[in-house]
Amino acid sequence: MAETVMGSAGNTILRAPGVYFWYPALSEGGASLGGVDPTSMIAGIKRGFSQQKGARQAVAELRAQIQQPDPALVVFFCSADYDRDELAAAMREAFPGMPVVGCTTAGEITPVGYRKGTLTGISLSRQVCRAEAVLVEQLDTFAFSRGLDAVRSLCSSMATAAGPGFAARSFAMLMVDGMSGAEDAVLSALHAGLVDIPLFGGSAGDDLAFRRTFVFKDGAFHANAAVLILIHTACPFRVFKTQHFVGSDVKMVITGADPVKRVVTEINAEPAGREFARMVGLRVAELSPMIFATHPVAVKVGGADYVRSIQKVNPDGSLSFFCAIDEGLVLSVGRSIDPYDNLRQVFADIEAEIGRPQLILGCECVLRLLEMERRDLKERMGDLLATNGVVGFNTYGEQFNAMHVNQTFTGVALGCSQR
Repeated sequence: MAETVMGSAGNTILRAPGVYFWYPALSEGGASLGGVDPTSMIAGIKRGFSQQKGARQAVAELRAQIQQPDPALVVFFCSADYDRDELAAAMREAFPGMPVVGCTTAGEITPVGYRKGTLTGISLSRQVCRAEAVLVEQLDTFAFSRGLDAVRSLCSSMATAAGPGFAARSFAMLMVDGMSGAEDAVLSALHAGLVDIPLFGGSAGDDLAFRRTFVFKDGAFHANAAVLILIHTACPFRVFKTQHFVGSDVKMVITGADPVKRVVTEINAEPAGREFARMVGLRVAELSPMIFATHPVAVKVGGADYVRSIQKVNPDGSLSFFCAIDEGLVLSVGRSIDPYDNLRQVFADIEAEIGRPQLILGCECVLRLLEMERRDLKERMGDLLATNGVVGFNTYGEQFNAMHVNQTFTGVALGCSQR
């Protein structure tokens, strides 16, 4: 049974097992797009991708597919295999004077489904939206006040462009260095500043190397940084989150941890790796990214399950997590529901609410992809994503409003305002 609650600005959140939607308020006082004819908006959404191995060739192919008059925003997702300096230079030349943001990935979600070693992206014209973006640097010394300042600057620019009532028809997207370990702190500040503007996002990846990840803004790649994008649109949209794991009766307590490093040393007063392996019926030597992908853990917050995934087992037997973790936290071993049916139902619910989406920007945990590969579901899931117009990337973590989560698919669906 779904539960519906009202947000403080008239936003409606529909909650069902593992699925969360944010419905923007449709008040008459919302900001306009400067008199743009809403019936023409579908023409301003373009997507594309390239499998070219050379950075310049890939950018040229992507540009040919997504270039359009009067662009408001270009968003791209690229394999970590590309030469970053060459790719950045090609992006500057291909989209001069345009707002371009992006990040490196642990896999790309392209218009034809899952791919690796590729470049994919989208463009939105000013017929569709107004967009503003801000770069937040030096995440290793991030302060709450800096996050608030970034949001205030962004909102001030948007108010100038779209009017003081812009928030009722706006959403935010975050791309953040996936090796920074700063997502929770960054989200706390950004969400506080955004208030009722829904946010989704993903942590940049590097194809499971876990060395360096990057975001892109102002014509260059940046490590130890995040990019926050604010988008105002007259199109109906839905910001959503879903996962196919829910909590079980198999409980564990974190009894030893280093929260700063996201490392758990003890579970149930036993060495963490050994105790976790015992709980899932394996030996420590059998623990691997694939095992962690199929055996995540969940924490209950406000009656809802949020997934906390394990990154790796360390030589000393401790466990590194993708998300914030602390002593005293009670977790349960996740119980899987059918991932294909779960995502298919999400897309069906979106279509029932806003009509056939013209674009879905999606951020999906790389551990979900690994699980799809293990269960021989990758091609089928990829076809489902392509059929529903998804472009995005596989992440090292996902963001949904104030929560940094794992093993999750989060994103925004843009409908056609002709509806």
